[in-house]
Amino acid sequence: MSKITTELLLERAVPRSTRLRKIETLNLTLPDLRVLNCNNNQLEDVTALKQFPLLEELTYENNVYLTTNDDYKVMFLLQNLRLLNGKDITKLANHVRHVNSRKLTSKVTAHWEKFFRDQLPEKYTVEQVKSIKKKFLKSVQTNVVYGPSSLSEFTRWRVKMIAEEFLASSLGLEENTDPKTEEEVEENEEESAESPREVVEDISQVKLTPSKRKRNNSTPSSGNKRSKSQANPEEDAARSPRKSSHLQEDPAPDKPRTSNQKAKAATPDQGAEGTHKNGEQTPKGQSNRRSSQLTAEQKSQEQDTGVISLTPIKNVKGKEDVSAEPLHFLQCHSKGNSREDFKTQLWSCVFEPLLDSGSRKDPTVSSSRTLATCGGEAVCLIDCETGIVLKKYKVATEEFFSVAWTTLTMVIGDSRKKTHNILAAAGRRGIVKLIHVAADFCYGEIKAHKKPIATICFSPTHETHLFTASYDKRIALWDIGIPDCDYNFKASQLLVLEALSIPLRIALVPTCPDQYLLAGCEEGCFTWNIKLDKEQKNRPFEAVFQFPDDEGDMTTSHRVDGLAFLNDDVIVSKSSKTGCIFVWSWSRSFDGKGKASQRTISAVILAELEWSPTDMSYLTLSTCPAKEYVFCGDETGSVWMYNLSNFTSAWSSAKGKRSDKRIPPTQIMKWPELRANGEQLTEVLINNVVTDPTFTYLVALTSVNITAIWKKS
Repeated sequence: MSKITTELLLERAVPRSTRLRKIETLNLTLPDLRVLNCNNNQLEDVTALKQFPLLEELTYENNVYLTTNDDYKVMFLLQNLRLLNGKDITKLANHVRHVNSRKLTSKVTAHWEKFFRDQLPEKYTVEQVKSIKKKFLKSVQTNVVYGPSSLSEFTRWRVKMIAEEFLASSLGLEENTDPKTEEEVEENEEESAESPREVVEDISQVKLTPSKRKRNNSTPSSGNKRSKSQANPEEDAARSPRKSSHLQEDPAPDKPRTSNQKAKAATPDQGAEGTHKNGEQTPKGQSNRRSSQLTAEQKSQEQDTGVISLTPIKNVKGKEDVSAEPLHFLQCHSKGNSREDFKTQLWSCVFEPLLDSGSRKDPTVSSSRTLATCGGEAVCLIDCETGIVLKKYKVATEEFFSVAWTTLTMVIGDSRKKTHNILAAAGRRGIVKLIHVAADFCYGEIKAHKKPIATICFSPTHETHLFTASYDKRIALWDIGIPDCDYNFKASQLLVLEALSIPLRIALVPTCPDQYLLAGCEEGCFTWNIKLDKEQKNRPFEAVFQFPDDEGDMTTSHRVDGLAFLNDDVIVSKSSKTGCIFVWSWSRSFDGKGKASQRTISAVILAELEWSPTDMSYLTLSTCPAKEYVFCGDETGSVWMYNLSNFTSAWSSAKGKRSDKRIPPTQIMKWPELRANGEQLTEVLINNVVTDPTFTYLVALTSVNITAIWKKS
């Protein structure tokens, strides 16, 4: 059959779940094949095509995971190839096979001569050769660069192949003749800091779940004193730009804040991770890497977690306002996928919007049960109902602080338009990563700031407008553009808002999201005019707000590390006064008509919410406007919940008076007894608490690498 078969059609017009992923799964024996059509599949790798050495024509259009890097691979592997996706590639293929190979061979040889030749003794053992080979292969793939950054994956693939051929000829080492992709060969190797791994991967997550679920019964509490968590500044100094306010009197953005949780040292990554290096992308970006396809279901690994039990603590008095069932406690952001990592801090989470809900118009149905979380080197997508970590995106040298969703109308291959959710993630490196989650693909990045990005958010009225708040004391507005069918996109900077200190939280004013932005900063709460009809691109703040301190004096000098709108007018924020959360009015505090900029304004306080007296910073708050709830975690692992529906009508009145007494929490949900490796997890900080718009799921992010999910029953 192989002698008479010259053309093979593998094009699929079938549902996505049944499309071809790997050529080798077909077990074909067709060495004389000349023409191959693989259109409309889900191919993840092209190296298996080497089994058809006489191939002359190849098409694989509409395979979303294949990129330009794969085009170059097949041009090298298939020496007779003339047509690729209907285009004559003869001239380019000759360049790839000869000129490119000659240049890379020269660079690989020079790298050996300069850095490795003298490391090998005149008389060497087999073990010494193996050791030097491993170091050389890793080093040469990191340091040998040639051609555009969009072809970095292909270059690293060829460099590895050339390096192995060089070692085989010069040292007599056995050559790896199977040109596998780099990620298949480098399993279980430690990653190099110069070559960060950026990959959406299958997850070996740790799920901490109770053997028998019990309802969490919790009651309001008077503001009782709580022990303050301790931190080790020397151990944490290199981990995060975030810090605890009680470590130093003068806040420093390069000092971290962690709990006093005891944990074993993290072990090297035991999982198989693919390696895909994104090319450098400044405002204009292009697709240049293929992500690995993920499974939709994963087996529970409870038997491997070392978890003995989880028993939610019961309160013996009072009546609960919210009955919540603990669903999942996930340890999925571990550094190197280590099950011993209880130190990675989780910072931000947001529910994915529904594509068909008109989410920007109706906030009560604006999200699915899929949640994006970030912390450490990873961004995860979690199904809150099942606890399955659907996707995981990792950058080894990154520490992610913030994630945000937007919905873009993109043009797909046949010129039709379709809406897709795009996830933006940013952190320590000052770079915004843009991820097309449906395709499991990080299609680009924006170098937004030279210092870490504390938080990001999209405009509710302009889906391509992204605000990034950085430790460089600036808030930038970007138009991220809309990627075309090849993921080419163009990003541009529209505004730069100058702050006097580091912005920690940002919020667009609901009644005028195109005119005013509010920011809680290390040294105050500020607002800016962001209207784009003004010529001035760099702008100072319009006003700074004053709040009462512990002595009752009004001050602008205070850290605002929690900020959110409860409705179109009411703002909730945490600032200078310990043990309380402020509720205040935007419209009654600020009137921007005809006033000079950089004014000092006293916030019109509507009420104070009773909260923990801790001085621990960066325990942020959130709101559920549809249900009129406020949420905030504390330093003991508890979630404070405030049902303010009985107060909002009075606050909406222009004559509404400030509540004389602090409003106690409606409910405090305690951290459950949770054991890992036989030890109870204690000293848990709740860094963030978020609910979906319908208040079906409540999610808490912790300082001990645990994402806790409850479901309202």
